[in-house]
This record gives sequence, structure tokens and C-alpha cells, in this order.
Amino acid sequence: MKLDANKKQFIPYIMAGANGLDRLESELRLLEKHGATAIELGIPFSDPVADGPVIEQAGISARKKGVTLQKVLNFLQQHTFCVPIILMGYANSFVHYGSSALAKALEHTQVQGLIIPDLPYEHRELITADLPDSITLITMVSLTSSPERIQLLTQEATGFIYAVTLNGVTGKQQAHTELAPYFQAIKQTTAIPVCAGFGIHTAQDVAYFLSICDGIVIGSAIVQKLATASLEEVDSFLTELLAPLHHPVY
Repeated sequence: MKLDANKKQFIPYIMAGANGLDRLESELRLLEKHGATAIELGIPFSDPVADGPVIEQAGISARKKGVTLQKVLNFLQQHTFCVPIILMGYANSFVHYGSSALAKALEHTQVQGLIIPDLPYEHRELITADLPDSITLITMVSLTSSPERIQLLTQEATGFIYAVTLNGVTGKQQAHTELAPYFQAIKQTTAIPVCAGFGIHTAQDVAYFLSICDGIVIGSAIVQKLATASLEEVDSFLTELLAPLHHPVY
């Protein structure tokens, strides 16, 4: 997966089938409309260790509706989108499916990346062994990563770097400390976009992170709105939330 390094990235996350697979296409089209450069599509899992209560509940809702990795793959084989799709899930889902079977299933989809928070870098070949080069395993860097670890994690990374902006789970809200040095340290090790993720809820958050890095990953704020509002209301919400992206003042 290759993103345009000359533009700011907007990478939204939603849980596949949290509001029913019959509404999923409309949700993805709405995110395309708002300028997504790629879309993370969550695979429901029973023990989502990196996710906060909003995404955990979305996963529970999807599982109650019978959504599985196989059904998500079937959906993606039947629909075409204008932006790359990134599957975000946990290692057990993909290992259980099998790397060879996964590679074959992804051939006829627009999936260009995977994000697997609980897969250590040292064990990435459990997933990547049979995947083509066109499918990127996105690298995640945390605030606790040492300079040596950052160098190791980013040296062969492609697509973008997912830089976690807080110590905790998704959806956690807190006042952002001065993170510019953190992003600068990562950007010194790689030429690909470095995007901020976790805890981005407001237009102010969006403006702040776009001023210090290459893009934003927004999940819980969108997932929560999708669960409680009509698509028309979500449309208006995204317009307000993303105003700093489309009308920058930084």
C-alpha cells in the first residue's frame, strides 16, 4: 500500500457490521465522501485488548449479528471502493483463518493493508508469510518505544506508521501533552507518512495533530456516532470534525 506523502492523511476506522452488514457499504461510501485516504475496517473479536469500550461494544454488536472474518471477506469481494481498505483485527482471527487462505481470499478485494495490534514485530511472519507485497502489515509505534525500537520497527515499514498518541486503549480522552518531539523522532527514521491514532475526538484534536504529523486515524468518535445517529447526522458530524483537514489553518 502506498499513500501520497504530499497530502495529509485521513484514515477512519469503523467496525464491520456493527450496524449490520447491509448498512456497511453506505458507511464506507460516506467515509470516502469525506476524503478518507484509506479506511480501517475492524474485524469483531471477543477480546480486543487495544480497544476501549466504544469499539468493544461495536464488536459485541457485530458478533451478535453473526459477523465473522469470512463474512467480511465475502462482502469485500462483492464491493468496489475508491480507497484502499485496511483490515484491523487481532492475531488469533487471522492465524486461525490461515495465512495462505487469507492471501487467496484477499486476491479479489481492495484490501491493501492489515493492522494487528497484538502481533509482535518479531512474529509478523505468522501473518505475512503468504501475503503478496501489495498487502502491507502496518507498523505501530507507541509512546514507550525506545529510539532503538522505533528504528527497528520503521526500517522496513511501508504504507504509513501508526503512531499511538497515548498509553491506553482506543477512545480514551485526555489533554494531549507536547507530542511534537515524539513525531519528529519517528519521522527521522522513515520517509513514509506518520499518522496519529488513539484519542482523537474533536476538530481541535484534528487541527493539533495535523500540525505536527502527516495524518490522523479516527475510530471511537466515528464508531460511537454511527451507533447512535442516522447517516445524515453522521455526515454533518464528519463535516464539523474534519474542518481542519479540508480548511487548514496550520
